[in-house]
Amino acid sequence: QVQLVESGGGLVQAGGSLRLSCAASGRTIGSYAMGWFRQAPGKEREFVATISRSGGSTYYADSVKGRFTISKHNAKNTVYLQMSSLKPEDTAIYYCAADKKAGGPTTYEYDYWGQGTQVTVSS
Repeated sequence: QVQLVESGGGLVQAGGSLRLSCAASGRTIGSYAMGWFRQAPGKEREFVATISRSGGSTYYADSVKGRFTISKHNAKNTVYLQMSSLKPEDTAIYYCAADKKAGGPTTYEYDYWGQGTQVTVSS
């Protein structure tokens, strides 16, 4: 079993940048495909990005493509989400998730979840 803890959220102006971190413990993240999801108030949790076990393959939601970058540092057992050109509609709680299989863009594919970190983008 793996435990996930997100950090790096905060308040930023539109056009700014943030880097979220997801620190894993209990198991190495090399054993998992990792994903980032987000949930805005009153909305369902939605897919943001995923990265394969090896880190060689990534996939993004259209809404963040070209602005966000997912990466992983296996030695630090940490996954990152670099967010640039932030927009007010990016405001949400961001969650990190781990999947024992291949990962993907749907929440039910993931086995483990962190508690989330709040990102607020002001206009």
